[in-house]
Amino acid sequence: MKPELLIFDLDDTLYPPESGLWHAIGERINQYIQKRLGLSLSEAIALRDQMYLQYGTTLRGLQLHYGIPPQDYLAFVHDVPLSDYLKPDPHLRKILTSLPFRKIIFTNGDRAHANRVLNALQLDGCFDDIIDIMDTAPYCKPMPESFQLMLEKGAVQDVSRCVLFEDSHRNLVTARAMGMFTVQVGKNGASSEAHLQIRTIHEVASIFTPSFFISDGR
Repeated sequence: MKPELLIFDLDDTLYPPESGLWHAIGERINQYIQKRLGLSLSEAIALRDQMYLQYGTTLRGLQLHYGIPPQDYLAFVHDVPLSDYLKPDPHLRKILTSLPFRKIIFTNGDRAHANRVLNALQLDGCFDDIIDIMDTAPYCKPMPESFQLMLEKGAVQDVSRCVLFEDSHRNLVTARAMGMFTVQVGKNGASSEAHLQIRTIHEVASIFTPSFFISDGR
């Protein structure tokens, strides 16, 4: 199988969860809910978890139930000093630029956040496009509709030739059910239904062995 498109999640995939960035964003989400809805911290955390589990992202739930403006929310929760959490990754840049396939970012964050992360990692220019949560509105990962919009915007001809690199178990499950080849990055949650698992994104090139192009493991 020769890949038509490599699809990369952003947060906790292009950088390790141990960086602490997603935890910092989570604290900003809690603060936003507290201030916007007048809740205690414990109430905000409970609502955040409920919205995330039910709708795929906290934002989508807050939009539906409270009319929260997405750009207002996204600007606030992503307002963290990235340099405190992310460092340039020239090794990953070299790996990504060596892969002779079309590559995109597919994220439940927004384009501004994705560009800031890529700049912090010095991975700008490594991807052909960014497809963000605004592009797939009113849907988000792990909804199949979100993936379908991503495929349409990515002008994909053959979904079976798409390779998804993702840390989230439930996003991987949706992608595989739709016919993509799936690679879990790290061990976020239970062992997934992904075709393959790599410890870090730095192992991305290791899957493209000669046998991969003969048999994709399905």
